[in-house]
Amino acid sequence: MQSLHIGDLKVKLPIVQGGMGVAVSLSGLAAAVANEGGIGVISAAAIGMTDPNYMKKFHEANKRALRAEIRKARSMTNGVLGVNIMMALTDHEELIKVAIEEKIDVIFIGAGLPLKIPQIISDAGLDGHNTKIVPKVSSAKAANVIFRYWANKYKFIPDAVVVEGPMAGGHLGFKKENLDENRVPLSQLVEETVAAIRPYEVAFGKTLPVIAGGGVHSGKDMYEIMKAGASAVKIGTRFVTTHECDASIEYKESYLNANPEDVVIIDSPVGLPGRVVKNEFVQQIQDGQAKPFKCPWKCLSGCNFREAPYCIAKALYNSATGNMKEGFAFAGANAWMATEINHVSDVVDDLLAGYKRELRFQQFTAVRPAQTYMQHNIAV
Repeated sequence: MQSLHIGDLKVKLPIVQGGMGVAVSLSGLAAAVANEGGIGVISAAAIGMTDPNYMKKFHEANKRALRAEIRKARSMTNGVLGVNIMMALTDHEELIKVAIEEKIDVIFIGAGLPLKIPQIISDAGLDGHNTKIVPKVSSAKAANVIFRYWANKYKFIPDAVVVEGPMAGGHLGFKKENLDENRVPLSQLVEETVAAIRPYEVAFGKTLPVIAGGGVHSGKDMYEIMKAGASAVKIGTRFVTTHECDASIEYKESYLNANPEDVVIIDSPVGLPGRVVKNEFVQQIQDGQAKPFKCPWKCLSGCNFREAPYCIAKALYNSATGNMKEGFAFAGANAWMATEINHVSDVVDDLLAGYKRELRFQQFTAVRPAQTYMQHNIAV
């Protein structure tokens, strides 16, 4: 298995931990994944909700909390760390500046087209040369829009790209009708994205890794997606049910107790479909029950808080801190497959073992194609 290279940044394992908010992936999980050789990622979404002044000055609270989590993670690892920042956050520009000031290794930017990021960095007078900027997209078309705009406007392109498929957890960049039987396979999205950014690799003389996420659960999944052209995989759901994950035990147990039919799609107040583990709170909002709230800050630009039936940030923070009656857990399509809480090291070992097992199987059957073998049960 090859390591992941993003420009001059070398990552031992081609595994990127998904940035999960609110307060699900903070310094604890990020540092643990980084220590195993992958990229550990802190989610910046509403990261300052634990701050006593959050309700009055949420922008300042978010900046303080992000800076503190990055520094805390740095104190626990010498590995590669990233931050996940949503364009949909009304304070995304300030959070990007904080991350660069703290010399974070990678900034993953999703939930919108990050067309003006180079200008934001330049206007702030920051040297973002050593921080890699990696947009997240849901299609090759979106990747091409970003790369073309940056190339024409700034004579500069992103350092890599994440393509996230329809089986991912949380807010999704797909129409609701494309999330079930009509969904495009992640492998196809990878192939299309690799082809879309190839001209930019040639024009700028650099290698642009495609990182793929959304439904990657096993080492076999990892092998198949990387065979399709991905340089690495992004995995969130598998890392939730670990001791190091920063979410509450109640949040993790919602995965352990879930059946396949419990992982459902909801309409988020921000205007996007979201994949969650169904519970009493989810049933209530699906039944049309409103959860009145006051919004002094409007954390998400796409949220019409005057008409929203509930506060998505508060619901997610409640669940992350153990109050599942007033919130729910975001989750990937395979969340129901979790059976126990392990350590991050166990998850990584299992992924690597599964990848190697699948690689051996493919090599063995390629040599002896006339025979039929039972996949995953071959002693090679």
